[in-house]
Amino acid sequence: MNSSLSSASEYRPKTFKDMIGQDAIVKTLSNAIKNDNIPQALLFCGPRGVGKTSCARILAKNINNLEENFEYNIFELDAASNNSVEDIRNITDQIRIPPQVGKYKVYIIDEVHMLSNQAFNAFLKSLEEPPKHVVFILATTEKNKIIPTILSRCQIYDFKKVDNTSIIKLLSNICEDKKIKYDENSLSLIADKSDGSIRDSLSMFDRLVSFTDSNLNIENVTLNLNILDYDTYFEISSYILEKNINGILTKYNDIYNRGFDDVNLLNGLSRHFREILITKMNSSDNISSLKNDLVKKYLKYSKDFSDENLILMIDVINETLINYQKVNDKRIHTELCLMKLASIDSSKKKNP
Repeated sequence: MNSSLSSASEYRPKTFKDMIGQDAIVKTLSNAIKNDNIPQALLFCGPRGVGKTSCARILAKNINNLEENFEYNIFELDAASNNSVEDIRNITDQIRIPPQVGKYKVYIIDEVHMLSNQAFNAFLKSLEEPPKHVVFILATTEKNKIIPTILSRCQIYDFKKVDNTSIIKLLSNICEDKKIKYDENSLSLIADKSDGSIRDSLSMFDRLVSFTDSNLNIENVTLNLNILDYDTYFEISSYILEKNINGILTKYNDIYNRGFDDVNLLNGLSRHFREILITKMNSSDNISSLKNDLVKKYLKYSKDFSDENLILMIDVINETLINYQKVNDKRIHTELCLMKLASIDSSKKKNP
């Protein structure tokens, strides 16, 4: 891999066709450009690493219909570090001057919620009556922190987390492009860990490619990401099936002493039971990202569980996670959850 360029930079979307997981937004913006109906103020909001800034740059390029030198029409401000009144006044002074090339001057303000109150007030006048040659694109991860007077003057676009299937497809394409060995289940783990952020998934991917010497397999990926492997969850669920509380507590003690986080353990166990449930319901092809031998293992394993018990188990874990921060002894809290899972039938009889 090119050590001087991260995958997040190398594979940053350059056209709307390259945008991943934001089809509705891409279609709306493309139609606006086609009909020459460009809003003068847009707000792109959503989680980190899902393409807000990339989309803003692509839009700025397209509305000016420029293949070269379009960067002269784009002015970017990172409000996280440039949030003063002076920074905004510099913009208000610049917007009076028409662009030298192209039709629009586009101002992209990233993390706009970080602007000070004084800066917001100074910006409001420009946003109310912008010159016809100016388009503002504001981006934020925290829309709730933006004052209503700003929101009311923007056309708002809500970006969503990118689904695992799309992230896995991107990572597999990069692996093919760079001749990196991989198995799809290892890419699935990266996608899960990234929580819908393409940028996070690519950062993890780069680190793992280096760690594994371009050979992404399930063992190396779980080790480097400090997450438990599938075999551990199968072992725990076997103890639960057997109602072997001693085995469960011994296994948890081993996991605890290895430094794994309780919340990650419980989230992983919840996903494990979900995989068993959707496999049992013959829905794994549609709503699971696992492949090959792992799917076969879940299919074989699912026959030992009832739908009702699986739903109850996921519910018990969810309740434990909700109350996790409220308790003082978090180890006992987690152990109690595991013991409840092993006693799920007796709990059901007492509490129908």
